[in-house]
Amino acid sequence: MNLYRDVLNSIPTAAIVVDKNLRVRYMNRAFGEYFRAGKMKGTLRDVTNCGKNEGACGEGVQCAYCPLRNLFLEAARSGKTAFRKIILGSGGEGLALRMKVEPLGKFLLGIIDNAYETEIARELHSAKSIQQRLLPPAAGRGGVPYSFTYIPCREIGGDLPDVYEVGGDTMGFLADVSGKGVAAGMLSAFVKAGWDKSDPSPARALCGLNAKFQELNLDERAYVTAAAVRIRREAQEIVYCLAGHNAPMLLKGREGIAEIDMNAPPVSNWIPSFRYEDRRLGYEKGSILVLLTDGVTESRSPDGEEFSLERVEEILQRSENAERFIERLKSALKDFCGAFADDITAIAFDL
Repeated sequence: MNLYRDVLNSIPTAAIVVDKNLRVRYMNRAFGEYFRAGKMKGTLRDVTNCGKNEGACGEGVQCAYCPLRNLFLEAARSGKTAFRKIILGSGGEGLALRMKVEPLGKFLLGIIDNAYETEIARELHSAKSIQQRLLPPAAGRGGVPYSFTYIPCREIGGDLPDVYEVGGDTMGFLADVSGKGVAAGMLSAFVKAGWDKSDPSPARALCGLNAKFQELNLDERAYVTAAAVRIRREAQEIVYCLAGHNAPMLLKGREGIAEIDMNAPPVSNWIPSFRYEDRRLGYEKGSILVLLTDGVTESRSPDGEEFSLERVEEILQRSENAERFIERLKSALKDFCGAFADDITAIAFDL
């Protein structure tokens, strides 16, 4: 018997055994981990943490609609295998399961054949929720007004926008890490933790991030491109530093749009001791400053045509402020591309 339990506990398929009264007699490790069971035996409510506390399991008003309970009852009444795709939870937390219940004499065996995949989906959902909390507020409070868009092409994105205040000045930071998906999300979390928000110098902050990056000892395929700015409103000056960022900063003023670029490598182990330097640029009141990732300019239509920097500049040229630019950019990208193969991120500041 212990051998069978050891075998069942070693497989990723979630399994549970209940009696005809729907009392849980056994569940394997995968089932317990998937449902984060508080108990190993008891009622279905006990082992699935359903959270509906009105009366005993099976007696509450909501119990009549419980898909898990009804699937076991169907198999018990018919004496035949019952199979159904069920959804547990609600809203954004609802997860679809493929479950089969097999009558076995006095007992019923429930098998969730995609428990491993749905557990991964749940973990990705949690990671996505955490990553969303890393984003800056939707609008600035007391500093330079701004607007931004962040559209990850997968559940977890590799772009990291941030806006914050240092010494009365507004700081803008936009990073784009190599890769996509979970690995990119982990690297972007490192960037978030490693970026020194207390330093008013974009270049010094990039040097510090580069030094911390070396400690990861990653291979040459891992890197981070970044754009960092400090907006000094009283001096009407932008202090900026770019690290391998393909998409240039854009500054719209009375005389048109200026493309601002810098020849410096990304944060990586390519040139470990590279020293980034700040540059300064004056601006006129009423200007708009834009930081964006290459996912914006290099997004492609179904026919393979790139969205291009020219389209971005055309949208910026006819936008009265940062908010209108971001709204028009998002709309144009969705109309042009449909689906995205890379993360889409842009921040615009009203100077």
